Amino acid sequence: MSAPVNLVSVNTAPDRAKLVIGTVIENVKDKYTIVHAGNSTTIEGVKDLLLSVQPPPGILFCASMWTPEQQEEIQKIARDTIPGIKTHAIPTGLQVKVGPQGIVDYLMERVDEIMTQK
Repeated sequence: MSAPVNLVSVNTAPDRAKLVIGTVIENVKDKYTIVHAGNSTTIEGVKDLLLSVQPPPGILFCASMWTPEQQEEIQKIARDTIPGIKTHAIPTGLQVKVGPQGIVDYLMERVDEIMTQK
């Protein structure tokens, strides 16, 4: 069992983020202790969110509604604000293609890789 890790998301649909991430957290609770500690609906709000969460978040997820350029900007803000934070961008447009359960499946396939990211 891992030490608790705070995760923040950047998603313009916070209820969907909570549902999808909540499902992933439930599915991996025997292996990882992840807490969905907050969501920013804007790129401008990312830094303040990161600084407001205690202990500082260890993971940031970018939702698929952001363009690749926006996702890179969000991840750069996260890395500049919290050195060593793990980040993951869900491919642009994936939610539209596969729906919330498809996003859960996508994240479940990658959670170990994300958690062990250096």
